[in-house]
Formats: sequence, structure tokens, C-alpha cells
Amino acid sequence: MAAVIEVEGLHKAYGDVEAVRGIDLHVDAGEVFALLGPNGAGKTTTVEILEGYRSRTAGEVAVLGHDPAKGERSLRDRVGIVLQSTGVDPFLTVRESISMYAGYYPHPRPVDEVLEVVGLTEKRDERVKRLSGGQQRRLDVAIALAGDPELLFLDEPTTGFDPGARRAAWEIVRNLTALGKTVFLTTHYMDEAEHLANRVAVIRRGEIVAEGAPRTLGDRTLGRSTISVQLGGDGELPPALAAGDRGKDDVVRLVTTEPVRVLHDLTGWALERGVTLEALRVSQPTLEDVYLELTGGEAGIE
Repeated sequence: MAAVIEVEGLHKAYGDVEAVRGIDLHVDAGEVFALLGPNGAGKTTTVEILEGYRSRTAGEVAVLGHDPAKGERSLRDRVGIVLQSTGVDPFLTVRESISMYAGYYPHPRPVDEVLEVVGLTEKRDERVKRLSGGQQRRLDVAIALAGDPELLFLDEPTTGFDPGARRAAWEIVRNLTALGKTVFLTTHYMDEAEHLANRVAVIRRGEIVAEGAPRTLGDRTLGRSTISVQLGGDGELPPALAAGDRGKDDVVRLVTTEPVRVLHDLTGWALERGVTLEALRVSQPTLEDVYLELTGGEAGIE
């Protein structure tokens, strides 16, 4: 599969401060790639270099085969960008806004098709100022799609959305990939990255500390599992849970790398004694758990 974005040894320094320290990454055609990182990690700097808004200190960067630092029109025509906030004329209608931006491109996508992809067909004649926050965000995506780009940068597209609006936005991203678009996503919602991204990369202090599919990031499928079960009374713990911790709620929790063996021993013990295992649960680390571990628990996202 052809790489849409290729980065090798990317560095960016601001005086004596090195914001990005030699990162490598690639994004394949047709995939959704998510870049995650806490405040000051270098995430925003990296994205702005890829978009062509910021120069790099060293390293090689190719976006659709072009160096974004050159600002070539032939590259800009093939890229769409959805920023965290945009300024669309509030007095234009939705259709007029999309048509205006489509006119800047040599081969724009038909406005009616764009409206359908983002779910704004019924709002085509509505003034921008009368749209809800979620609808305005859909319009931002529609404007980025107006030129029928091959690659879209989505910068925290669902910040401030309620759960329903977020799910609707996720459907839009799925529609984009169905059209063959490549999406470079930044988000501070781990469930969003898990649902949408084919691959994610975590950047910390200017370096990529993990990269891969969300379900395997940080060896999630090979790592620790937590077994929890509610046991009434103050009796001795079953041998299988002897190393576990009993909380005030009488729930015993054990972190293990051998969940199958522990469950076998635990259920065997319960059957022998006729004990009901209330609220028995086995869980693996979530993407958020892995992210916090990889970033050292640093709070916030750029």
C-alpha cells in the first residue's frame, strides 16, 4: 500500500528547546491514523510541519510525494484541513459556503455529494449562524472536502461535542474512508482513537514511544489482565486470589499475566464449595490505560 505521509528523522528546535526529536512515521493510503500526546509533547508541531505551516530543523518529510515546506499549489489542492476552530461567514448559507470554497480548487467534489457525506443535506439553505455547534463542525469538514482532497487532517474534530454528536462525527469519518480518503487525526478522546483509527502513535517529549493498531498498542493483548470478583465476609481469600487486594466494597482484584490459569483455579474452588462468584469480571487495559502508562500519566493534550 502506497504511503501518503513519510517522515524520517524529523527534528524541530526552538532555540535550545528541541520540541521534536528525530521521529519516524508513515501513513498509508486509505487509513485513519491518530497521533496522540500530552501538552508539550510535540504533537501540534509535528502536525503543523506536515500541513506546511511550520518549518522543520532537520529530517525528511513527504506528503503525497511533496515536501510540504515548499508550499506547492499541487500539494495544497490535494489536502483538506479541519482546524479546531474556523471562521466561516455566518450570513452565507451552508450551500453557499461550500460552493465558495469549492471554487478555489481545480477539480472540486459536487456540493450535493459533500452535503450528503457530512449529513447536512437538509440544512443546505440554512444560514451558518443558525447551525448548532455540531452542525457547524460538520460544515468545517464539508469545506475541507470541497476540493475533493486525498488527505484530510482532522484536529480534535469532536471537542466539546455531546455523546450523540460525537457518534455522528465518527460516522462522517467512516464515510470519508469509504470514499478512499486518508485521514490524519488528532484527538484527546481515547475511545475515539480506538473506534476510528487503523493505527495510532503516541508522542512524548518529542519522541514516538509507541505505534501500532489500537488493540495491540503497548502489547495490550499480551499484557496484564485484571480479575475482579465480589466475595462477602472477611474469610480467607481463595488460593487463586491470595495475592489480590480486597477493597472496602468486598471486591477482590488481582492483576495477572495468566488470566486463564487464575480463572480455572478460582472457578474450581467455587464449584467445590458451592460458592457463587458475584460480579466476576476479567478486563484488559484500555487504550487510555496504555496511553497514561506510556506518557507517564502526563495530563492534557496539545
